[in-house]
Formats: sequence, structure tokens, C-alpha cells
Amino acid sequence: MSYHQPSPRSTPAPGDFSTDYRVLILVAMAFIVGTGGAFAAWFLIKLIALASNLAWFHRFSVEDVSYASIKPGIMMLIVPVLGGLIIGLIARYGSEKIRGHGIPEAIEAILIGGSRMQPKVAILKPLSSAIAIGTGGPFGAEGPIIMTGGAIGSLFAQCFHLSAAERKTLLVAGAAAGMTAIFGTPIAAVLLAVELLLFEWKPRSLIPVMVAAAVAIAWRPLLMGDGPLFPLFFKHDLSLLTLAMCAVVGLTMGLLSGLLTSLLYAAEDLFARLPLHWMWWPALGGVAIGLGGMVEPRAMGVGYDVIHDLLNNTIDAHAVLLLVVIKSIIWIVALASGTSGGVLAPLLIIGGSVGFLEGQYFAGPVELWSLLGMAAMMGGTMRSPLTGIIFAVELTGKVELLVPLLVATGCSYSVTVLLLKRSILTEKIARRGQHITRDQCKLTR
Repeated sequence: MSYHQPSPRSTPAPGDFSTDYRVLILVAMAFIVGTGGAFAAWFLIKLIALASNLAWFHRFSVEDVSYASIKPGIMMLIVPVLGGLIIGLIARYGSEKIRGHGIPEAIEAILIGGSRMQPKVAILKPLSSAIAIGTGGPFGAEGPIIMTGGAIGSLFAQCFHLSAAERKTLLVAGAAAGMTAIFGTPIAAVLLAVELLLFEWKPRSLIPVMVAAAVAIAWRPLLMGDGPLFPLFFKHDLSLLTLAMCAVVGLTMGLLSGLLTSLLYAAEDLFARLPLHWMWWPALGGVAIGLGGMVEPRAMGVGYDVIHDLLNNTIDAHAVLLLVVIKSIIWIVALASGTSGGVLAPLLIIGGSVGFLEGQYFAGPVELWSLLGMAAMMGGTMRSPLTGIIFAVELTGKVELLVPLLVATGCSYSVTVLLLKRSILTEKIARRGQHITRDQCKLTR
């Protein structure tokens, strides 16, 4: 009996990864995609500011707008309804892909569409989001920029003969670059890519995404400014009692996350029963926005000024209580109506507000509990605990808070995965007949 041993040339040498030199091509492309994502983020921020100034102050300006300066009146009700009507028209006659908060649509493009996005999505998504947010929508810019940056990466990839996996890499690279430019959080953006979009942790995809995030953060000082978006300087003591209170904050955020997710999709079910075409739903969501704005104007819009006040303890607890109730209601109704806008900024405000209120009774600086509430709400609701932890650190520059953030976000994440089968992101995909099993990173119908 003879035994034939394969020649060294016919059998690849065993190694840790199967990545080859083709990844260098993707790295070179990631420089371009990262630049495109950064400039798209800058453009979206300016477009939102322009829409806000035109809608509320009737001036052509890209200066930041605070809704605290808007006095309640009849226009508070009319403007969001008009914005909703425009969004409905764009969605019906432009592209239905603009509806929603962006990240589920990016996941669907990756898992179902071969990582191909249409050119009109790259144009209509930022335009519709700017109109929705600019006319008072209580949303963030991160979801739209993730989809827009992803569209840039996907369209660039489609210009070349690339595989679906390579197109996915550039799509995610564009998304990570956009988030990096908005918040100045490159590491969190890469982690978000790994936890929510890539469905793998391989060098062939991770390296180009890291490059795109690094390119975006290099552009950020020129486009947005440098340094943490919300720098904090308070001091705290790390003790067993403090960690126990961190766990309480995390458990609270996990329960609240489950409640918000359930209410959101219950509201979607109610809209689906209406005897109206979905084109008109965003206008109905605009009614809720306007009514909420007449009670508390600061509940409208992105609300970065609210996040600043929560993290610096420059807001009254009674005002925070009213704000979080109104923000939650109008966010749920407006998002369920199918308009265009992100979920991250609202989650930060809601989580930060509840953490702020808990901090009135906990030892230590109130700012600490606000920040822990934000990170725990983000990590639990989006099922991205590592992203939530690092995002909070990069957003504030408080590296010494890693352990409290780990405890709070870990507790929140534990609660949500035990209470809910799917996250606020994957539930939307499941309702369209596609079920993601993240344990095996696969999609089933």
C-alpha cells in the first residue's frame, strides 16, 4: 500500500487566518471611502442645521439651533406635519429605503442585497433625514449617516469587480467613517461595525474598517472640530457600593429598553391598522411631535444641547422628568410612523435623563449616573455593549470610567437579551420575514 502525501504547493500552509494580499486593495479603497464618509457626515450636519433654520427661523443659515429658544405656538404643530408630508412623498415616489432609522436597512443590504445600495439612497436618505430632524423630529443623525456612509462605500465598491464580502467591507467602512466623523469616536465606530454590521471578526473586513475610521477622525478637526464632543472633568470614588449602584442603573436601563422596544413596535402595529396609505403616516407622526413640542420644545430635534446639560448637571430635575416623558412619547410615535431618523441620540437622552434622575438619590456626581445611563441604554437597546462602553469613554474622555461602564452596560445587556428575543434593530428586520441568528451569524427566512 502506498501513501501519497500532498505536495506543499497543492496544500496551503496552515495559519490563523485566510486573509491574502487582496486586503491591501481594500485598504487603499478604504482611504477614499473613509474620506467620503467624513464629508458626508459634515454635509448631513450642515443640512440638518439649514433645514432647522429655514423651518423655524426663516433664515438661510447653517448655525446650530436650540429648540429651547422656540416659543410654543401654532407653527409648532404645523411645521412637523409639513415635514412629515414631505418625507412621505419622498419615500413613496423616491425610495422606500429612506423610511426608518438606517441601521436595519444597512443590515438588510448586507445580508439580503449583496451589499449593494442604490445611488438615490445616498442622496435621498440625508435629504429626508435633514427634513425630518430639521422640522422637529426627535431623532439623531447617526442612523442616517451610517446608511449614507454605507451607500457611499457600496456605490464605490460597485465600480469594481469585487466579491459580496468585499463590497460589505467597504459598505461598513463608509458607515464607520460617518459615525466617527459625527461623534469623534473611531474605536466605538469599529466596534459597532463588528457587533452590528460585519457579522464576522476577520482581518479581511476589520482592517479596512479600521483604516476608514482612522481616516475619518483625521478629517474631523477640519470638518467638525477636535477633542471629545462632551468633555467631562468630575471625580468619583470607585467602591463596592458605587459598583452596586452602577448595576442598579444598568438593570433599570435594561428594563426601560425592553419597555421602549415593545412600545415602539406596538405603535407600528397600530399604524399598520390605519385605513391610510403609509405615505401619510409621517404626517400623523408630525402631529405627535408638534403636540409634544408645545409642552416641551427641547424634546424636539437631535438634542445635543440636552445631552450637554445632562452631562454637566446644568438642568433642573423636574425639567428632566418632563423632558424624558415627552421625548419618549414623540420618539416612539414618530419613529413608528415610518419617517427618517436615527435612534442613538434619543436613546442617549432617554437613558441619560433616567440616570440623571437616579443620580438625585445616589452618592457621587450626578454627571456619572447620566453618563452610565446613556451607555447602558445604548448598549442594551442596540445589543452592542462593547460599543456602548467605548462610545461613552471617547465621547467624554473619561477613561477611568471603564469599570463602572462595564458593570452598568453589562447589566443592561443581560436584561435585554433575556427579556427580548430581538433588539430594536433586528425586530424590524424580523417583521419583514428575515430572522437573524447572531449566535451563528446567519439569516433565516
